[in-house]
Amino acid sequence: MSADTPQEAAETHPGAGFKPWYRNYVLLLLLLVYIFNFIDRQVIAILSPAIKADLGVSDTQLGLLKGLAFALLYSILGLPIARLADRRNRVNIVTISLTLWSVFTAMSGLAANFIQLAAARFAVGIGEAGCAPPSHSLISDYFSRKRRSTALAVFSMGIPLGVMFAFLAGGVLANALGWRWTFVAVGLPGLLLAVILKLTVKEPPRGASASGLEAAPPFMESIKLLLSLKSYVLLSVASAIASMSAFALATWVVDFYVRVHEIGFLQITTPLGFIIGGGMAAGIFIGGQLGDRFGPKDSRYYMWIPAAGFLLAFPLIMLAIYAETSLASFLWLAAGYILAGLYAGPVFASIQNLAPVRLRAFAVALFLLIVNIGGAGMGPLVAGILSDLMLAAHGPAEGLRLSLALTTLGFVVAAFIYWMASRTITEELAAAPDQDL
Repeated sequence: MSADTPQEAAETHPGAGFKPWYRNYVLLLLLLVYIFNFIDRQVIAILSPAIKADLGVSDTQLGLLKGLAFALLYSILGLPIARLADRRNRVNIVTISLTLWSVFTAMSGLAANFIQLAAARFAVGIGEAGCAPPSHSLISDYFSRKRRSTALAVFSMGIPLGVMFAFLAGGVLANALGWRWTFVAVGLPGLLLAVILKLTVKEPPRGASASGLEAAPPFMESIKLLLSLKSYVLLSVASAIASMSAFALATWVVDFYVRVHEIGFLQITTPLGFIIGGGMAAGIFIGGQLGDRFGPKDSRYYMWIPAAGFLLAFPLIMLAIYAETSLASFLWLAAGYILAGLYAGPVFASIQNLAPVRLRAFAVALFLLIVNIGGAGMGPLVAGILSDLMLAAHGPAEGLRLSLALTTLGFVVAAFIYWMASRTITEELAAAPDQDL
């Protein structure tokens, strides 16, 4: 978080015109928005067993609801929305997006069948598409390059904290209210947050000199420019593969403990809330600190940190999947999530540092398109398909266990690709048109 030193006070960056407490306030409010983003996104994974029983859907259909039904429009619409965010008021875009996804999350509780619930998930994806890219761009203008990894890591903690609150509150609410009213209960509070965001957050200038900024290049030229950066392509592909494994696990973990360890619903959701939320939040914060400490000295650390995190997380997750007791499984899972969380700060800081100022939101949106279609969208679906394919030979419990074990192999592949990106990132960051310190 921000705290000006004499050296930093002399630096020229857009956020220098705001008091440190206000920059921190904006960061924490955007973090809260992102927490709501992931509560509304993740809650369907907690409600999965109840939805399956009520609507009679298959694991493949559940995989669609948890992944591709949400990720498809979320990822595709992220590009034009980010394009708008690179030209227009970003605070307004985030406010409108928060309002939309909150309403459609609540409306998910009205679904009477698979088609209606899938349509609601599509709509939630449309709303959430306007959250991350404009927020990353705002944070990069509020915080200098030397503090960007930590600031973006704090914002990225919205992922695990949202997942944590989804597990904790979702489990209790589902047990008390049922899955339909749980959607309503987690969706509507976002409307109040949207009002607070609009009334209290100011739109900062862009880059070191807003008046001197060049206009963003045309749409296809912007894509071509970003894809010409080998580091950007490699870190995007690596993140997509890691995301496929991570989202497959995160969206099927409740079903896994229900089927494999046969423990009660609240006995699953409460510990998982702290394990996934707390563990990954700790990892993300540590990764952001490591990125700011070592990245400015040697930019290869921006890629080495996520590579090491995912490589070390792989055996721990495998131990969690094959542990004989639920307690042992929870402990291994917690350790794995801490290491898996190291990626966020260094990766997102690299994207913001590589991209021209007028393409910062667009660079995040293109990254998220690759990551969410290839990873978050396909991971839950692939795991569901594998589970259904193995049902006859292995049964519902062992079939799902084997499915998750196979999808977790993506962590190893991702680590290797991050290492490949470390071989080009130094030269490309040195040539990047970053206008502020």
